[in-house]
Amino acid sequence: MYPSDIVLPMKAELVNNGFEDLATPDAVDAALKQSGTTLLVLNSVCGCSAGTARPGVLRAVHNASKKPDHLVTSFAGYDTDAVKQARTYLLPYPPSSPSIALLKDGQLVHMIERHMIEGRSADMIAANLQSAFEQYC
Repeated sequence: MYPSDIVLPMKAELVNNGFEDLATPDAVDAALKQSGTTLLVLNSVCGCSAGTARPGVLRAVHNASKKPDHLVTSFAGYDTDAVKQARTYLLPYPPSSPSIALLKDGQLVHMIERHMIEGRSADMIAANLQSAFEQYC
């Protein structure tokens, strides 16, 4: 498990911008089974990917004309049981962190895996998400 002094500022970057922090499996189930659209960010300490994922997600949410109804996040390597439960909603995709998922009425409709984040700018990630928001939100 990662130390809190590393994780908490990265969690705060999303939570301070309207994301609900999911720290338990029960919280994950309640959040991901909601009606409407839910954007799930599985946060990570990985500098190369998480360093563009979080800004890309925030840019997408801030600038989108259509937005998800719910914004949620959990932290890989920290919220271990919650992340494990969240990944059951992301099948058949393998575990990946960071990763970003859009669910509609509890069903996965759009997935961005780590390999789709690596080497991409925050603007590219935001554009990908905004396109998904337009289609599903």
